[in-house]
Amino acid sequence: MTAETLDLALRAAELDATDPLAAHRDRFVPSPDVVAYLDGNSLGRPLIGTAERLDRFVREEWGGGLIRAWTGDGPATSTQPWMDWPGWVGDRIAAAALGARPGQTVVADSTTVLLYKLTRAAVDAQARDGRTEIVLDTDNFPTDRYVLEGIAAERGCVLRWIEPDPAEGVTPEQVAAVVGPGTGLVLFSHVAYRSGWLADAAAITRIVHDAGGLVLWDLCHSAGSVELSLDAWGVDLAVGCTYKYLNGGPGSPAFGYVRRDLQEVLRQPIQGWMGRRDPFLMGPGYTPAAGVRGVVSGTPPILAMVPLLSALDQLDEAGIATVRAKSVALTEFAVELVDAWLAPHGVEVASPRDPARRGGHVTIRRAGFHSVLDELWRRGVIPDFREPDGIRVGLAPLSTSFAEVHTGLAVLRDLLAQPS
Repeated sequence: MTAETLDLALRAAELDATDPLAAHRDRFVPSPDVVAYLDGNSLGRPLIGTAERLDRFVREEWGGGLIRAWTGDGPATSTQPWMDWPGWVGDRIAAAALGARPGQTVVADSTTVLLYKLTRAAVDAQARDGRTEIVLDTDNFPTDRYVLEGIAAERGCVLRWIEPDPAEGVTPEQVAAVVGPGTGLVLFSHVAYRSGWLADAAAITRIVHDAGGLVLWDLCHSAGSVELSLDAWGVDLAVGCTYKYLNGGPGSPAFGYVRRDLQEVLRQPIQGWMGRRDPFLMGPGYTPAAGVRGVVSGTPPILAMVPLLSALDQLDEAGIATVRAKSVALTEFAVELVDAWLAPHGVEVASPRDPARRGGHVTIRRAGFHSVLDELWRRGVIPDFREPDGIRVGLAPLSTSFAEVHTGLAVLRDLLAQPS
């Protein structure tokens, strides 16, 4: 071991020893064959308490309350009837992670479905004023692009594309150059899925509003990792998943945010019975429920929300500001290791180096990187890969240690040092 390697190992140990969130790592289910889980930005680890909570829910609330639990009758132990869970859990996400007041967030469908519902609602409302242009960027996550392309074809809208620097992301200057009198809706990811670029949401939202448009932020790589202030920024709409930094589990339901003053203006298009004002009347016609409940369409995914409760308890305890501070420290350490160990092997940092413009993951790039992925996984190091040549190092502050980052990138260094 070189002096430099020893020094970096000691620094990792020191950072872990002074980590205010260190105790949280012991609350996650261990993975015996994994030495470094570097993919928390794709799927968060499960909490030990989640298994216990699910077991209790099945035995006591589902088994004990049965159908009565929907309305809070019977021996259910939840603090809320199941009918209220979309808004109740949504408010918990809003308070812990979104910087939003109650009554504006619901947990309902998948990210794709919520994107469709809120985008269609915004596009239809804006079209009444002749605003039929949708602004989006070429490097956004495929779902966002696909949904908007489909809606544009469906509703006769014009797409205005921004082409950001792939190593960075959309800037306020780019947005100002494309929005105008025809702008109806603007959709961007707050943290770019490929590079980790952290957009200036406050400035971009202000620019869009000055042009008369509405803005929808995709928070999939933001919620639970970086600090958000949706109310203070004046955000109109937002959607995000819960299986990354919110540890809701594979396929856990997404959340949608609708600013309070827009809730009676926008009309989402999927008119299911659970979004009706009086669902159990089951009468003719559709009158949407008041407020953000009108975003709901079908039966709420109650069982799938249970893991979120444990994760939100933990996030409430940790505090999003402390989580963000550790996220910055983790990514800074990762960049330092890449510069020291991997740059000599042709590896480039493809994420912003300024932590103020970087989310919770670091993307590194090298020609032929895909060829090392299987061996990394075999050795218990789990990052993910994004075409054409990027490995994403996803660092979840509540479950990832600095030693884990050190170990994982040391294995990658050793692989790259082997003769080809």
